[in-house]
Amino acid sequence: MTTRIETDLLIPGRGEPISDGVVVMEGSGIAYAGPASEAPPTPNATSTRVPVAMPGLWDSHIHFVGSTTADLHDMLHMPIPEMAVRAAADASATLDAGVTSAREVGGFGLEFAAAINDGTVRGPSIYGAGNILSTTAGHADAHSFDLDFIERSHHWIGELCDGVPECLKAVRKQLRKDAKVIKICASGGVMSEIDHPIHQQFSFEELRAIVEEAGRAERYVAAHTHGLPGIRAAVAAGCQTIEHGSYLDEETAQVMAERGTVYVPTRFIVNQLLGLEAALPRYAYEKAVMVADHHAQAMKIAVSNGVTIAMGTDIFTPGSYGQNSAEIRFLQDAGMTALEAIEAATANGPLTLGPQAPSSGQLRPGYDGDVIALDFNPLDDNTGWGDPDRVTHVWKLGTLVKGQ
Repeated sequence: MTTRIETDLLIPGRGEPISDGVVVMEGSGIAYAGPASEAPPTPNATSTRVPVAMPGLWDSHIHFVGSTTADLHDMLHMPIPEMAVRAAADASATLDAGVTSAREVGGFGLEFAAAINDGTVRGPSIYGAGNILSTTAGHADAHSFDLDFIERSHHWIGELCDGVPECLKAVRKQLRKDAKVIKICASGGVMSEIDHPIHQQFSFEELRAIVEEAGRAERYVAAHTHGLPGIRAAVAAGCQTIEHGSYLDEETAQVMAERGTVYVPTRFIVNQLLGLEAALPRYAYEKAVMVADHHAQAMKIAVSNGVTIAMGTDIFTPGSYGQNSAEIRFLQDAGMTALEAIEAATANGPLTLGPQAPSSGQLRPGYDGDVIALDFNPLDDNTGWGDPDRVTHVWKLGTLVKGQ
């Protein structure tokens, strides 16, 4: 099947925008994207005219968990089938918001990927991490539960591992489930009860072992970090992406820029948590307040030092799915131009997966046919981001899944 999209403005994801553009898709891929004057004839194509066309968005840090609460400990009391049904609805809402690809870094992503790929469930293409690797008492441990329960359970949050041999086995267990990326907690976090966001988790030797083991299977390692010690250790150990990075400093940002380490800041969730005082456990709200200003400054430091940035939201709370693109506004607040922020939300997404990445995030021949249409010009006005209704059409792998 041939699909032809004619557009007043074509934003390719990487490169300069094109006025009066055309995208031609053959089957699941892009055959042409460029000026209308150079477009090939497509007499039998299904044609659509839209104001703005661009690549489908990448949310490079999201959780499909189907929770009705923002309290991670409460989630462990919820039946998994019930959570999975809700998460399916969240995946559908995410797709309707224009997110056609998602790096799912802790949740039901691996299971959902199969159901989405065979058409059972609507959602973006998912590249999942499986369980999050954590030290005992680390960010992905559930501190108020008996340790024996955590080690016996099959909950999706954390795979506890201490020492190099356990870390190697934990990586291999995720690879056994065909994880496309390995997610670790290199520092404490906000939503966990007793650990401190600044404190480093995992020794350098453990971090290095995880990176090397993942690398043997051509997988990247995504490192949850807030505090500077964890950021520095993760970067030095070779982790390819830094998530959150709240206490990033100039020196470390320069190292990241030189190495090509990708930064996924996730301002969306920090901003959201600041408005959830009544819904959050007291410790979580207090830690969110503690890191918020540092996180905003870290994003500016990353932008000013030329660190490669990919958009991620860290959405895990009910009612937030579908607002993913609001992160683009936060990237602009940190100093990115509109075009740079769009590149972070599209072309840079696959950089977080390395060898596991598809040809995606750009409107180029040979790339996946993931395209969205907007009813606003995001180069002049970013207020439409975050509103799924402003995304009028979504094509995923060449198939129209939203719009007419």
